[in-house]
Amino acid sequence: MAATLALTGTVALGACGAGSVVSGLVPTSVPTVSATVDPTSGWGPGMWGGHGASAMMGGDGGSWAPGRMGRAMMGDWYLAGNASRVQTLGEARQRAQAFAGRFGLRVGEVMQFSRNFYAQLNTMGGRPATEVLVNPVDGAVQIECGPAMMWNTDYGMHYGSQTQERITAWQAHGIAQEWLRGRDTGLTADGTESFPGYYTLHVLKSGEITGMLSVNASTGQVWYHNWHGEFIAMSHD
Repeated sequence: MAATLALTGTVALGACGAGSVVSGLVPTSVPTVSATVDPTSGWGPGMWGGHGASAMMGGDGGSWAPGRMGRAMMGDWYLAGNASRVQTLGEARQRAQAFAGRFGLRVGEVMQFSRNFYAQLNTMGGRPATEVLVNPVDGAVQIECGPAMMWNTDYGMHYGSQTQERITAWQAHGIAQEWLRGRDTGLTADGTESFPGYYTLHVLKSGEITGMLSVNASTGQVWYHNWHGEFIAMSHD
């Protein structure tokens, strides 16, 4: 089933927080978000340019749009919205599952942020597979920008790559901690999840979730997820 999510074409990352990737442990500032906590406040900071998925991908439907995945594809990376606002974790879970079911995956952790809903998709055996975003405005679902698109070796752009995973979950946690410590923010990392080709961790402030970041399992690069906004709530499978 992994092959059904392989992406073809070129992806523009400007709307997904370009500049958030950091080589190794070179410090950059962690974005500060002061958005009002409102689950229907938008899809993200400039994400999709107000014109849906096609705006991010160049204006013509892009590589994520239905019908652009090639004959080998059994599904799409994008599930169009149903024109209904998504305001609760349960509603976000339902939308994410409508997407995940196409590929034999199921929804695990769901998180509500001020700009979007996030969902972790797992295999039926419980192994983390990929990550998606749910648009609170109309219920559209899409593979998450950033690591899920660029680093995922089973469900991303580089499906089937032979990149060696040299970094363990324990090491990824240490890298994340050092990355955060280098910014002198008082933030810590926790909850390491192992996705194909990378790890995603929660970022905590005083023991409470405030954001997320990912660590490349081959290079140790850190990518802070700066498109979510403020954390609101979370539910588990």
